[in-house]
Amino acid sequence: MKSLLHITNGDSFTSRLQSLPLKGDIITWREMLCEGKTLCAVGSESFWKTRFEFLNKNYKISKSWFVEKTLKEYRSLCNHKQQDHIVLWFEYDLFCQINMLAVLSWLKEHRRHAEISLVCSGKEDESGKLYGLNELSDERLLQLYESRTVLSQDDIEYADYIWQLYCSDNPIRLENQIANNDFQFEYLNDALKTHLKRFPTIKNGLNELENHVLKTAVTKKPESRGDLMGQLLSDQGYYGFGDTQYDRIITSLKPLFNSFNPVKLTKKGKEVLENKSNYYSQIRDSQLYLGGSLKYNFLYNTDTNRILKL
Repeated sequence: MKSLLHITNGDSFTSRLQSLPLKGDIITWREMLCEGKTLCAVGSESFWKTRFEFLNKNYKISKSWFVEKTLKEYRSLCNHKQQDHIVLWFEYDLFCQINMLAVLSWLKEHRRHAEISLVCSGKEDESGKLYGLNELSDERLLQLYESRTVLSQDDIEYADYIWQLYCSDNPIRLENQIANNDFQFEYLNDALKTHLKRFPTIKNGLNELENHVLKTAVTKKPESRGDLMGQLLSDQGYYGFGDTQYDRIITSLKPLFNSFNPVKLTKKGKEVLENKSNYYSQIRDSQLYLGGSLKYNFLYNTDTNRILKL
């Protein structure tokens, strides 16, 4: 019997996996690499230093929390050297797919001889809905495990290459690569397209998600900030973001809101949403990264779905 290691996408699924009749140790990948600056060398000292600085500044993550939750678990991964079969449990969304790329890049470097396989949830029925792992029945999870995708060396090399592009200072190279994905990552293309839409649009200086926040405020007429948050969490396509991430986005757009109880936009907010006013210069943050690229050094053209360098 091969010795087995599971790497999961988060704590809630880890506890779910522990309840399933599967052998092997479990490591939880506690990161959100879809946000903030990333470096290619996953697990290096400079990588973790960069990550802590971002999380501390933007999410008030303390050093003790970071060491206890993220670094301890990472060290545990480093200490699992004997397993010759590693199973990754990730989901279809941007949040998960970027973490998955980083994990595969690390495994390519540090676990060359292990067999690596992938369980990835998403399209599970004909409804068109995309499912997270925790939304599936035990029976379905075990089916996915049995039919998991064994990744070839080429698949792993490709994931590592896309990770390098994600960490590069120019997203145009990533954009040019997207069309070439004929590897075993069913949801990666959509997640990467979603990533590129996080650069500010030419039309009003806000990205797709920021525009979605304003649009939800107008069309759904939420009664409170919490209500707005609920709407955004339930209707987010390929993002897979959590409430802390949406909270940060709403805070950055605060000057465009008259009130949050009920939720109402200012006159300027409505003009920005209707592309009659450009908010780029007000929201621009010269320190904000998406992967390896500065967010406000590029624009997204929604007519051609292409990235432009400023």
